[in-house]
Amino acid sequence: MNNKIHVKTGDTVVILNGKERGKQGKIMAVSPKEGKVIVEGRNMVSKHVKARKMGEQGGIIKAEGAMYACKVQVVCPRCGKPTRVAHKIYEDGTKERICKKCGEAL
Repeated sequence: MNNKIHVKTGDTVVILNGKERGKQGKIMAVSPKEGKVIVEGRNMVSKHVKARKMGEQGGIIKAEGAMYACKVQVVCPRCGKPTRVAHKIYEDGTKERICKKCGEAL
């Protein structure tokens, strides 16, 4: 199975579907093995936490939940539009991710 993901940590993305559709956020973590990403401040889930040490507080906390990487699309920093990622290979062998719409480096 191919475990490539089109987004990287730190990319600004827009969510394509679900209750958070149309909202933007920054990628905090990428899990290529599962094909999932965690977007900062989006897809909040309630997590039940048990107190582990004396004096530590347990309870219900809000945390970002993972979502499939195919449900997000990179936002170009120059044109500000959601875009697909293209790759450009230069003569010296370096590879760069570029915006499909405006051609700017991501």
